[in-house]
Amino acid sequence: MTQILHPDLPQFVAFGEALTDLVRIGLDRWRSASGGSPWQVAVAMSTLGQLSAFAGAVSRDPFGADIWQASQDAHLDMRFIQQLPRPPLLAVAHEVDPPRSFLIGQDSADLHFRPEGLPAGWTRALRWAHFGSLGLVRAPLAGRLRALAEALKGEGRLISYAPSFRAPPMDASYDDTLEQMCRLADVIKLSDTELRALFRVHDHRTGLAQIAAWNPGAWLLLTTGETGATLYHGAEEAAGRAPHVEVVDTVGAEDATMAGLLDSLMRNAGVPAALHLRWALAAGAAACTAYGFAPPRPALVAALAEAVEIL
Repeated sequence: MTQILHPDLPQFVAFGEALTDLVRIGLDRWRSASGGSPWQVAVAMSTLGQLSAFAGAVSRDPFGADIWQASQDAHLDMRFIQQLPRPPLLAVAHEVDPPRSFLIGQDSADLHFRPEGLPAGWTRALRWAHFGSLGLVRAPLAGRLRALAEALKGEGRLISYAPSFRAPPMDASYDDTLEQMCRLADVIKLSDTELRALFRVHDHRTGLAQIAAWNPGAWLLLTTGETGATLYHGAEEAAGRAPHVEVVDTVGAEDATMAGLLDSLMRNAGVPAALHLRWALAAGAAACTAYGFAPPRPALVAALAEAVEIL
């Protein structure tokens, strides 16, 4: 019997980890928050109006329950999240200035995610698949996600990739993954700081040139902190500065920027690079206007996009 393709299956799916950030806020006080770069990209895409899912595994304890509830609140497709009787993945920020953190996640739930458990027919509805961060670093999940990205690309699906650099896991042992994903991806987002760290060079332009050589046809978004961002696509290039906002918190701003670019490409793929960059920078700025991870609201992004300065 032919399987029915549900019309509400998501067109965008982010793969990788959802985790809990534990941040020290006092001598003996800690604050927890749901996070993880791929999860935040999925939430931002949903908030921007896309049918979106995070595909990954979370624990069944209170930490996993919080991520589950936050995912429901963000209207993610819950059929793509697997709850497993495994420990949670925790990112512990024990110092804030300068920031210092470490991971707790031996045999944690995220590592046991199985793509074969996703809803029937999901790849036929899919337009974009997003990969990055710790999901592509930690075995055995990393191998499964790399194979999945290859398979989806072979089926003609579009791939986005944001490494979201973390030390020390993304050292020389990550080089093969970096090259593979850069060659596969239709959209790649990195910061100048990430390029220097990933390629172990002093000048980020060295890493930028290598990625362009690997994949000259990709959309490449380079963010440079307060100075703005540049979007490259073949011979086309657009540079811009983010709109001025009163910055409350920068948590998730890079993920919101990525989501802004993907949202723009999904809606209006053929417009000039400068218009895609406007929406991306506006989405990143919108995420800075509230405490914690604040996914960008379309009305605010539209208003801020008018204030983006294209150089």
